[in-house]
Amino acid sequence: MKENPFVSSNIPDQCSPIHLNLVARHGTRAPTKKRMKDLENFSAQLKSLLKDAKERGASLEKLPSWLWEWRSPWKGKTKGGELISQGEDEMYNLGIRIRERFQELFSDEYHHDVYQIRASQIPRASASAVSFGMGMFSGRGELGVGKHRAFAVLSESRASDIMLRFHDCCKNYKAYRKQQEPAVDKLKEPVLEEITHSLAARYGLNFTIKDTTTLWFLCKQEASLLDITDQACGLFTNDEVSLLEWTDDLEMFIVKGYGNALNYRMGVPLLQDVILSMEQAIKAKEEGYAPGSYEKATLRFAHAETLVPFSCLIGLFLEGSEFEQIQREEPLKYPPKPPERRTWRGSRVAPFAGNNVLVLYSCSRNNTNKYFMQVLHNEQPIPMAGCGGTDFCPFEVFKEKIAAPHLKHNYDELCNAKVQEPECKSYTTKITEMLGSIFSGKTNNDETSSQKEEL
Repeated sequence: MKENPFVSSNIPDQCSPIHLNLVARHGTRAPTKKRMKDLENFSAQLKSLLKDAKERGASLEKLPSWLWEWRSPWKGKTKGGELISQGEDEMYNLGIRIRERFQELFSDEYHHDVYQIRASQIPRASASAVSFGMGMFSGRGELGVGKHRAFAVLSESRASDIMLRFHDCCKNYKAYRKQQEPAVDKLKEPVLEEITHSLAARYGLNFTIKDTTTLWFLCKQEASLLDITDQACGLFTNDEVSLLEWTDDLEMFIVKGYGNALNYRMGVPLLQDVILSMEQAIKAKEEGYAPGSYEKATLRFAHAETLVPFSCLIGLFLEGSEFEQIQREEPLKYPPKPPERRTWRGSRVAPFAGNNVLVLYSCSRNNTNKYFMQVLHNEQPIPMAGCGGTDFCPFEVFKEKIAAPHLKHNYDELCNAKVQEPECKSYTTKITEMLGSIFSGKTNNDETSSQKEEL
């Protein structure tokens, strides 16, 4: 992030924020059940590797002492993927910082129509929304010593949430991702083979590629969840860490980012909602709505699979002519391999609690209002290639240059064009279809039963 530091715009004094959109990934979470099982299996694999090395008479002088007795820190846990206390703290303090940074926007009394909070129907996302709201509205109510106040978190069924879990509902994307998995593994294989060979030679253990990937995952978990960087991370050299980071970034680029237009264009419902909320804020400003009678912020909490595509939709992390390439639907080159410099880094694009904040400003001059927007990524101003590399862009330019080329696409056509029926339908669509079939007298018992269960 320190390479080529970006100099942010000076917001003119006559400009004031009138609306804010937040799209955030959940805070730090525990490993999923599958990942915890992998680590438990690795514990047994490690014992086998050590036994084999002893029997071969291999020199184990360089082997770190912690490996001999290592057990998974998550051994015996039966559930996973939940927001941990560190993640709660991240989101709580994010709420406080955003409220303090945009005091004009968050001065009104809380109402769910003024400050709308939405989360995907996954516990770590909704828990992140609650933690954020506790920070955002702390001291604003009458509950307990912290003077908290109750607030609403809205969610839609994950089976129909094309706003925050559009990847779950996109059949064509699921097919693309499944098809790409072997190709991605093939691209990563030479690097993983090289590092595996180096690890085996360095420590005298017959590591496999799978062992290397597990150790790399353990390194990331220890660093982010346990603040331990001298165990699994210490097994790798700095150059190896850089290469392993690149393999992660490459995979994210191909299956979630700019590697395919479908990856991010399936997020058009979310982009539409952001644009609509800003247009409504402009209308409220132009028509002089009373404070507390219109929405001032939409706050969304979801996943990396939401944040990464949305970052691509608004043209972040692009260089030079790359913005024009994606507008022409031309594929971009993969992120360059170290030691070459690259802009696309997963640790920057979508870390735990990573977020995009889009702030709409009204700038008054000569009795007229002009509207601009600023994008903050992880709370720092970030350039938008579609706005000439600035972070402060006329709203009409943002709509025309960045949003419009994506919004001409339709979600169902992008995601379900090759199937007879859309895999996911909105709650309203399902209700309409069910009522229509009931009143027409053409109800299919099995279908109605299935719909009732889903609803």
